[in-house]
Amino acid sequence: MKGRWAQGLEPRYFTWVITGRLAASERPGGFARNHRKVRRQEELLWLAGHGFSHVLSLLDSPHNLHAYEEAGLAYEHVPLGRHDELAERLHDVYTTLAGWLDNPSERVLMHHEEFGDRLLGVVAGFLLYSGLVHEGPHAIVVLEKLTGRQLGSVGREIVAVTVNEGLFRYPRPAPERLPPPAEQEAATTTAKARSTSKGAKPGTSGKAKKAASVRGKKAKA
Repeated sequence: MKGRWAQGLEPRYFTWVITGRLAASERPGGFARNHRKVRRQEELLWLAGHGFSHVLSLLDSPHNLHAYEEAGLAYEHVPLGRHDELAERLHDVYTTLAGWLDNPSERVLMHHEEFGDRLLGVVAGFLLYSGLVHEGPHAIVVLEKLTGRQLGSVGREIVAVTVNEGLFRYPRPAPERLPPPAEQEAATTTAKARSTSKGAKPGTSGKAKKAASVRGKKAKA
């Protein structure tokens, strides 16, 4: 039992987002009134022992930051802030994560107070930002499969802000241009005309020639 405690404790709801590189969890030590200092120490010990090099805190408060310093874990604190600050803060979160992960030796934990919608929305948004997925609905599906949780309205809003603000690290291909309605109608009409012309019965011209011949004979008589 002593050896087990010496290795520390895995943070609650610990989930790999990118295996071996980026993980997400509840705040080390627990959230709000459930927070326990001893548990936090054990979880930080576990993170250090498993090679985590950075912690990214999305908390609105600076809670836990001094504990990361004491545990020798580098960290960054980027609170998500108010609704009107979301686009700017998401950009900061995504660029911070991407900058760390550009170094193949980095292993990063990202957390919020709870393992809930705000954290999971940011995870889905980062999948979009980094080019691992290319569509908002796909990012949500992947996130839900990774975590076994359904993404609620708050998380989906974060995904929507990521898409609508164009928070992508790699440029997406431009969507295929659709012709205006008038051009579509003209194209449809032309296609129908061609189809009718191609579909004319081969015997039609022969019948026309026969009718002209009969009229010619009547005229001679």
